[in-house]
Amino acid sequence: MAKILSSKEESYSQWYNDLVVKADLAENSAVRGCMVIKPYGYAIWEKIRDTLDGMFKETGHSNAYFPIFIPKSFFSREAEHVEGFAKECAVVTHYRLKQSDDQTGLVVDPDARLEEELIVRPTSETIIWDTYRGWIQSYRDLPILVNQWANVVRWEMRTRLFLRTAEFLWQEGHTAHATREEAVEETRQMLGIYADFAEKWMAIPVLKGVKTESEKFAGAEDTYCIEALMQDGKALQAGTSHFLGQNFAKAFDVKFLNRQNQLEYVWATSWGVSTRLMGALIMAHSDEHGLVLPPRLAPIQVVIVPIFRNEEQFSAIRAVAEKMVKDFKACGIRIKFDDRDTHKPGYKFTEHEFRGVPLRIALGPKDLENHTVELARRDTLTKEILPMEGITGHIEQLLETIQDNLLAKAKAFREANIHKVNSWNEFKETLENKGGFLYAHWDGTPETEEKIKAETKATIRLIPLEGDPEDGVCVYSGKPSKQRVVFARAY
Repeated sequence: MAKILSSKEESYSQWYNDLVVKADLAENSAVRGCMVIKPYGYAIWEKIRDTLDGMFKETGHSNAYFPIFIPKSFFSREAEHVEGFAKECAVVTHYRLKQSDDQTGLVVDPDARLEEELIVRPTSETIIWDTYRGWIQSYRDLPILVNQWANVVRWEMRTRLFLRTAEFLWQEGHTAHATREEAVEETRQMLGIYADFAEKWMAIPVLKGVKTESEKFAGAEDTYCIEALMQDGKALQAGTSHFLGQNFAKAFDVKFLNRQNQLEYVWATSWGVSTRLMGALIMAHSDEHGLVLPPRLAPIQVVIVPIFRNEEQFSAIRAVAEKMVKDFKACGIRIKFDDRDTHKPGYKFTEHEFRGVPLRIALGPKDLENHTVELARRDTLTKEILPMEGITGHIEQLLETIQDNLLAKAKAFREANIHKVNSWNEFKETLENKGGFLYAHWDGTPETEEKIKAETKATIRLIPLEGDPEDGVCVYSGKPSKQRVVFARAY
């Protein structure tokens, strides 16, 4: 199966597309720009979703659901917001179809035009803040800590499975607070949750920072983000958390009576990650042999493949394998006994390797005789023979070792691809020949930011939250700068 992958070196983009499709993660649908997430891909997304959902609830958040349709007039209430999303909106104008006059098919009924057009949800700030107006009267009603798991539509022209599609799945948190300080604390807290999840579960190290004025979310005062580095040297925005100030509260007249019995506007945040994380997971770890999954997010952590020549051998192997499955499941290990009689062991080995199963156990007559198993690791492609006795405990430890190894490997790659550059020529040469994260001085002006982007296709991914001030001069303009920012070409 690995032979059907394009070479990463020759075409990283084609390698990625091949892997998504051939590993049964997703495929393009009949609707242009939209994808079908297949069961194996959705099982990975469920692990991402359920883990994050638990983390949100541990910090006091609850789930709710809001309409997919938003009145067009809602978008015009927040000027930056409507400008930011206007070109990506799908619009519902009619509510009925009818047979054409010549009876050849269905047409839109011109008499069924909506009084006001509805926008298919690209994000939910407007509909949620219109709702919050009815929920909030006093400081006693605050904070509101709500999250929504939903689909959204942004009419992208150039799409790629998981990374950029017209419709995608995500979560969007929307919180309301009595003070600016509480809202800022919430914004930073959620950024920290995203960063912890990326590192501890996805085994992907990330940089944390703030977006520039031109890159921030439309309608936000500040946008915080995490940025990950893919194996082709490009950056990928893996999560954002927005401090919205009082912008949406003012747009939808959401006020509360504070402890001093005075009316004031509510403070807001929003934050989200999407199925784009699936793309990050694929591109951060996978190789020419197929998908590589960190054990904590793998739908199947261990697979047992029987090797036999006759029914008698298979019956003996099944008895041992079923006992192992029972023991493994009791320890919380996600295990599969691949007893299909329609495929040979060699095919199964290749298939499970291609689909990124972290550990594979081969079990044959000689293994039963010797009370051993052959264990293959997906991350290193190495094999070892181990005694059956104590195998469950060994597997538990090995899964953690694999998780740690993937993170260490990703960290080493990132560190090797962080470059400090001090001149415009060095900036261009490094970007073209090495890629990665470029730490460079910037004069703080949107004009310079735009010129750099136009000439190199590199954008400021973030202004680091961590790091000491450092006087210098902008690599492009030569004007004074107080801090390095992170540039990269990005998805």
